[in-house]
Amino acid sequence: MAISEAATGLAPVLAFSLVGALGVGSQWLAWRLRLPAIVLMLAAGLIVGPVLGILNPAEQFGDMLSPMVAIAVAIILFEGGLTLNFHSLRDAATGVRRLVIVGAPLGWLASTLTLHYVAGLSWASSAVFGGIMIVTGPTVIAPLLRQAKLSKRPAALLQWEAIVNDPVGALAAVLAFEVVIVMQTATGVGHAIQLLALGILIATVLGVAAGWGIVRAFRLAYVPEYMKVPVLFVVLIGVFALADSVLHESGLLTVTIMGLWIANADLPSYTELRRFKEHATVLLVSGVFILLAAGMSFDVLATLDWRAGAFVLAVILLARPLPVLASLAFTDVPWKERALVAMTGPRGVVLVAVAGLFGERLATLGVEDGARIAPLAFALVAATVVLHGFTLTPLARALGLTASSAPGVMILGGSRWSVALAGALKKMDLPVIIADPNHGHLRAAREAGIETWFGDILSEAAEHRLELAAYEKLICATDNDAYNTLVATDLAPEFGRENVFQLKRVKQTSTRHVLPATLGGRTIGADETYLEANARLADGWEFRVTSLSDEFSLEDWRETNPEAILVATLGPKGTLRFLTTKDTPKPKDVARLLAYSPMREERRDAQAGTSAGQA
Repeated sequence: MAISEAATGLAPVLAFSLVGALGVGSQWLAWRLRLPAIVLMLAAGLIVGPVLGILNPAEQFGDMLSPMVAIAVAIILFEGGLTLNFHSLRDAATGVRRLVIVGAPLGWLASTLTLHYVAGLSWASSAVFGGIMIVTGPTVIAPLLRQAKLSKRPAALLQWEAIVNDPVGALAAVLAFEVVIVMQTATGVGHAIQLLALGILIATVLGVAAGWGIVRAFRLAYVPEYMKVPVLFVVLIGVFALADSVLHESGLLTVTIMGLWIANADLPSYTELRRFKEHATVLLVSGVFILLAAGMSFDVLATLDWRAGAFVLAVILLARPLPVLASLAFTDVPWKERALVAMTGPRGVVLVAVAGLFGERLATLGVEDGARIAPLAFALVAATVVLHGFTLTPLARALGLTASSAPGVMILGGSRWSVALAGALKKMDLPVIIADPNHGHLRAAREAGIETWFGDILSEAAEHRLELAAYEKLICATDNDAYNTLVATDLAPEFGRENVFQLKRVKQTSTRHVLPATLGGRTIGADETYLEANARLADGWEFRVTSLSDEFSLEDWRETNPEAILVATLGPKGTLRFLTTKDTPKPKDVARLLAYSPMREERRDAQAGTSAGQA
C-alpha cells in the first residue's frame, strides 16, 4: 500500500478518532442523502489523505498500522464466514445455487484472466485479486435494491448471491494467497504441494478446533451470556495470531473456517452473535476503507492508466455477465432477469479492504505489481457503485422488472381493523400485505382482495420466501400484545425503528406483567388497544382517504371532520408517514391523508339497510 508523502503533526489519538468520524459520518450522510456510502467514504479518505495531507496513516500509526488492518480484515472475513449457513444455501432457489456453485468458480476464472490480460497483472496478483472479485458487495446491494424496488425474484437472486458469495470470495482469495506464498518459498513443485497441503491442514484444524470449542462452551453454558461476544473476539484474535505464528499468513484462512463452523452449528445464541458482529464489521470496514484511501498517494493513483479503464470496462461487460449467463443457462429464470443480474455487479468496501491487505502482503513477498491491486480495487468499486447506482432503476424499468414504486405496508394480524386499514391503503395505491399465523384469521382479507401471507413472520420460511425489502412500514396488530412487541422489537433493525408500529398494549395493573417501554414499536392512530380499535369499527367508524388541494386544504379538512383522527399522510413525492396522537403534519407535506372517522349518515343508513335485507 503506497502512503501519502504529506507530513502532518496529527496525534495518533486524534487520527484514530478522525478515521472513526469520517467512516461512520460518511455512512450516516449517505443514508440521509440516499447515496452509496462507499462513494462518500472514498471521497473523504482521499480528501484528508493525499489532497489535504491531514491524515497520513503510516506516520500517525507507524508499525501498528499493518497489524491493525490485518486484525480488522480477519474480523471482516470471520463475519463473512459467519453468514454462510449451508442450510440456507440448500433452501435457496436453483438460480442462487447455480450462481454460487457454478458462477463463483467461473467468475474467479474470468476475473483472473481479465486482470492478467487486460490490466496487465502477474498471474499471482491476478489469482488473488480475482478471488475476492467474486464478492458483489452485500453492503452495497441492499441499499441499491431498496432504491430500485426490483421484482421479488431478481432482487432475491442479487441479494442471496451477494450474501453467500461474500465468504466464498474471501475463501478463494485466501486460498490463492496461500498458493502464492508457497510458490514464493518452495524449492520445487513437490515442496510447494507439501507446504500448501500443510498450510491448509493447519488452518483447517485450528479453525475447526476454535469453532468447535466456542460452540461447545456456549452450548454447555461455560460462558455467561454477557461475556459471549467478548470471549468470541478474544478467541478470534488469538487463533488468528496463533495460526500466523505457526505458518505465515495462514490466519485469514483459519478465521474464515472458524466462522463457517460456528454458522453451521445451530448455536442458540447465533443470531445475537451475528448481529453484534455485523455492527462491529460496519465500524471496521469503514475504518479500514478510510485508512486505505487516506494512505494512497498521487503517484499510485497515477498508475490508473488506460489499462485500468479497460479493465473496469472488461469486468462490467465481460467478466461479470458471461459467468452469470453461463451459470443461469438451462434454468427456469426468464431471460430478462438473467440479463438484469448479469449486468448488475457492484463491488463494495469489503473488496477494497481485503484487496488492499493482500496487495500489501504480495508486495512484501516480492510480487512487484501487488501494489497495483489497491488502486485497481478503488477504481473498480467506485465505477461499479456509481454506474449501478444510477442505472439499475432505469434498466429494471426498461426490462419490466420493477415492483411498485410506492412504499409498501405489512400488517401483522388479520382482524377486522387490519382488513379495514389495508383496504384504505389500497385505495391510496399502496402495496399492502396482511400476515397471520392463523389461516382462519386471513379469510376476510382474502375475500377483500388483499394480499396475505400465512405463517409466523419470524420463521425461517418468512425470511426466505417473504420479500421484506418490498415493504417500508410494519404494523403489528394481533390480539397478543406480547407477540406484537416481540415482532416489532425483532424486526426493528430490518425496517428501521421509526417505521415499526403496533397497537397500544393493554395497561397492566401488576408490575410483573408490564413489558419494558424500550421494547416494541410506536403506537399508531388513535392510540388504542386491539379491543378498543376493533370496537370502534363496530360502533360505526371507518378509515377514509381524502385528497387535498389548493381549494381544500388540511385546515379545511379539520373543520369539516372535527372528530376524525389522522392515521397517515402521503406526501407529494409519495412519502408515507404514519402518525401518532402527538404528531402534527405540516400542510406542505400532505397530498393525501388517511383518517379514522365516524361513518357518514348516508353510508351508515345504507349499511343498516343492507344488514336488514340480509336478515
